[in-house]
Amino acid sequence: MYLVKTPWWLRALYSSLTWRIKGPGKIIYLTFDDGPHETATPFVLDQLQQFNAKATFFCIGKNVQAHPAIYQRVQAEGHSIGNHTENHVNGWKVSDEVYLKEIEDAATLIKSNLFRPPYGRIKRSQLKQLATRNPQLQIIMWSVLSGDFDLNLTPEACLAYVLYHTKPGSIIVFHDSTKAWERMRYALPKMLEHFTKEGYVFKAIPGRNNE
Repeated sequence: MYLVKTPWWLRALYSSLTWRIKGPGKIIYLTFDDGPHETATPFVLDQLQQFNAKATFFCIGKNVQAHPAIYQRVQAEGHSIGNHTENHVNGWKVSDEVYLKEIEDAATLIKSNLFRPPYGRIKRSQLKQLATRNPQLQIIMWSVLSGDFDLNLTPEACLAYVLYHTKPGSIIVFHDSTKAWERMRYALPKMLEHFTKEGYVFKAIPGRNNE
């Protein structure tokens, strides 16, 4: 089970995390999790380029190692990057020590102060230790979850979810991954076209390179 739109009570419970970005203008913050991927990430980059859109890519350390040229392209084209752990671990299922090491291992290649917990799952104790070890770290969640990872969801429904729930300042999650490919490749171009026609612009989440 997952929630397409993040409820207010969850945002209030974890108010120190970034769920959406308030501000003037019709701005959308597209994010992509789990890459780089040999097929999906270049497709995403091509689509973003076509619509003059910028996005934020939350990368897995082992995938950065596997696809360094694609990772370099993401940065070269002006997109933001973020840490998504070394092996996509669920914070609820591992010790704090293991979880923090996963972040530190990924950070050897992913030089960013942006972080997104895989599955959106992180313990309060992990949050506390992260705040102590790296007070500059920004933990980025989302306000709209596309559901592109859901094998039971049709590509059309994935698109409909995103179009219905997106508002100015929304942080939207897609995935540049094998599992999400069928739904993402259908929904992404259509949502880019739709919101561009509506006068929206797509921006990367501001981050700081830690190098």
